[in-house]
Amino acid sequence: MGKKFFVSDCEGPISTNDNAFELSGHFIEDGEKFFEIISRYDDVLVDVVKRDGYNAGGTLKLITPFLKAYGADNQTIIDFSAENVMLLKGAVETLKFVSSTMPSFIVSTSYEQYIEALCRRTGFPYENTYSTKLDMDRFNVDPDEAEKLREFRRTIVENPEFEVLDKIFWKNIPSMEIGGIMESVHPVGGEGKKEAIQDIIRRFNLKASDLFYIGDSITDVQPLRFANTNGGISVSFNGNEYALPEAEIAVIADNTAITSVLADVFNRYGTDTVLDFVVSYYKDPETALESGFINPKLAEKVLNNKLPQVEVVNCDNMDRLIDESTKFRKEVRGKAIGGLG
Repeated sequence: MGKKFFVSDCEGPISTNDNAFELSGHFIEDGEKFFEIISRYDDVLVDVVKRDGYNAGGTLKLITPFLKAYGADNQTIIDFSAENVMLLKGAVETLKFVSSTMPSFIVSTSYEQYIEALCRRTGFPYENTYSTKLDMDRFNVDPDEAEKLREFRRTIVENPEFEVLDKIFWKNIPSMEIGGIMESVHPVGGEGKKEAIQDIIRRFNLKASDLFYIGDSITDVQPLRFANTNGGISVSFNGNEYALPEAEIAVIADNTAITSVLADVFNRYGTDTVLDFVVSYYKDPETALESGFINPKLAEKVLNNKLPQVEVVNCDNMDRLIDESTKFRKEVRGKAIGGLG
């Protein structure tokens, strides 16, 4: 048995934020609606068009010229992110526990400024994270281009057709000087997350079969699939319709205590025992948590909160789980953020 390791997405399994959505709402006029439109466009490019070279999470690339046009810079993004980290209940304890028992990493599409802020809040080592690099201060935007971008924003909000967005993002903005900012951003999403995990495996001499991965959205499809197909554990935590079909285990919860339990069982006993535990838990949660191989302190934390829903995902329950999980994620993270891909 090799050395197990834990990799988590950030927004969803650890925090309730969508930092890029929140930054857009803070800096850009009508920014939340604007971000929702761009996010849906991103989903279509990934899931429907399947555009070559375009990865999930590209929204974080596409919004950068607009953030710049509305005055965002490195320091204001750092300040806003630091002031607005919202953690799931139990997240600090879970991160401390898993880090103390096995190599643990956060692989997130979020901007690095937000991940730095989250690490300061939780004590998680920043050097064990992967995130989207963003340097707003490398680029200047002249007044004419800023005004043009504000016009594009208005067009996108008033006429959010695919062809309109395609022209703006792949013809108009690239021809502008500020277009270079988009080229500088390489979101860690989808394939980027899988590549980050492969980098972890190389750097620390680990095996794919020893991976525990937990995520919740379209940017987690490839890493969840990677864990699943290589014999590790893939967990959807309040996942949406993109993430849940790629996961072996569905968790629907308002706190992270069950993550600690699942990670601990995987670390000590392996994939099969985790799946056996989940089957037992579905039948009788309290009896399963009182099993001799479950850490009693971790079990107590689960029992002292609202009991999470935990199931092995299969063809028979997938549609129901997608419905229940997507509904619950909106309760936990808010309707707007919970509805994003």
